[in-house]
Amino acid sequence: MRTIYHNGVVYTGSLPLAEAFAVEGDSFLFAGSSAEALAMAESGSQVVDLEGRFVCSGFNDSHMHLLNYGSALQTAPLSAHTGSLAEMLDCLRDFEAAHPHTGGAWLVGRGWNQDYFSDTDQLPSRWDLDKACADVPVCAVRACGHCLTVNSKALEVLGVTAESPQPEGGRIGMENGQPDGRFYDNAMEMVYDAIPVPDKEALKSMIRAACKALNAYGVTSSQTDDYCVFRKVPWETVNAAYQELEAAGELTVRVYEQSNFTDLPSLRGFVEAGCRTGVGTDRFKIGPLKMLGDGALGPHTAYLSRPYADDASTCGIPVFTQETMDEMIGYANEQGMQAAVHAIGDACLDNVISAYEKALAEHPRKDHRHGVVHCQIMRPDQMEKIEALGLHIYAQTIFLDYDSRVVETRVGKELASTSYAWKSLMKRGVSVSNGTDCPVELPDVMACIQCAVTRMPLRGDIPPYLPEEAFTVQEALDSYTIQGAKASFEENCKGRIQPGMLADFVVLEQNPFETAPERLKDVKVFATYLGGEKVFG
Repeated sequence: MRTIYHNGVVYTGSLPLAEAFAVEGDSFLFAGSSAEALAMAESGSQVVDLEGRFVCSGFNDSHMHLLNYGSALQTAPLSAHTGSLAEMLDCLRDFEAAHPHTGGAWLVGRGWNQDYFSDTDQLPSRWDLDKACADVPVCAVRACGHCLTVNSKALEVLGVTAESPQPEGGRIGMENGQPDGRFYDNAMEMVYDAIPVPDKEALKSMIRAACKALNAYGVTSSQTDDYCVFRKVPWETVNAAYQELEAAGELTVRVYEQSNFTDLPSLRGFVEAGCRTGVGTDRFKIGPLKMLGDGALGPHTAYLSRPYADDASTCGIPVFTQETMDEMIGYANEQGMQAAVHAIGDACLDNVISAYEKALAEHPRKDHRHGVVHCQIMRPDQMEKIEALGLHIYAQTIFLDYDSRVVETRVGKELASTSYAWKSLMKRGVSVSNGTDCPVELPDVMACIQCAVTRMPLRGDIPPYLPEEAFTVQEALDSYTIQGAKASFEENCKGRIQPGMLADFVVLEQNPFETAPERLKDVKVFATYLGGEKVFG
């Protein structure tokens, strides 16, 4: 059936703005004036008056954790209760009272950030969590996902003592010679491995919940890292959950799986099973090899080339040795796979760039679209190499809401002056897409766009951080549509409202081009469509 949408303000992916468009089946048929669109109506066509609302291509979160978001929606919501340590503990206490855990089940929550605590500046410890709940194992994950705290009961379950060895690429926190309940990066795996894992039906429930929430934010495509959420769940089970939802017509977000592996044998088995970049359908498709190169700024685990300005005892934590990173990226590149590596610290970025240089020297490829996820702390010499290698950057401008407050304190004035410099990379011709790293942040597209345009926290209570790096509204929209599609080799089928493209689009209550920059976060999603079918609104 043909549907005509008219009397709107339509961003097709280029200016000037159009007024209308037509959809037939799951694709766009036309974009232009209302008069032209209405003239295309046939017998039986549906005609929709947009009533002056703004429309653009559906939003594409180019790096997030969809399954993890669905899981987080079922746990204690610590992100909404992180104003103080006391408030966080009350949240855990109340959640346990409302959802009692028995039979070895763990109380899990995510989203605390000690930098927002009003009553302490310390990361919560085992003894803090004991005050909230001492009888069942508790796991409270920091917002960034690179640090967590467990209570004493959990340490007992884990068997962690003062004599426990420190893992490579991670750290078990110690205080006065005893484990303090804090686990960083790779050390977190032993905690996650002890928590009972969900079955396939539970995974599907999480995916449904996450997709519903994403649609409400206007998100129609997700480039998601899911295999690391429950390490004991085989990747085959995760894929099957998605595929069964797609077959049942319940997958309302297009998924490009950023395939997370931590060792070469596992990656080799994945590839030999027929899983390479691009394999799949327009609803669920294998994307790049995803690797986690270092930690995050908040817990001082991002890997820097110099000691932290506010903690000279550490430079952060590299998750992989250079040798492991080289062999995995080299294998992926040789096999025709794309790669995407998390790098927040500049020392980690050095390692990632070195691995890409080595892989492409051994097996040159013209359109590899290898990329760097986050790409936050960087130096001018690294920008030159990123441009020369033709790398793609998966930015999260929403991180400026928090990081702009702490970046100079953490890394020092010199490094801060050239960091989060995504506009400078764009000026060099580097492709930059956008996203939220959800559930690190909510998948709130308009809040993310506001930070891209203002370079300030959402509250706007401090001056802009490197204001010359601000995106225009058009660049911000493109980072969530056109550039997101480019990141997944799909720029020829989505990301614009033009004939032949998939009819994924979002209807907004206000026109972002006419909205004050500090009010962009307040622009509401009126409706979301996937393949021409309404999935929200």
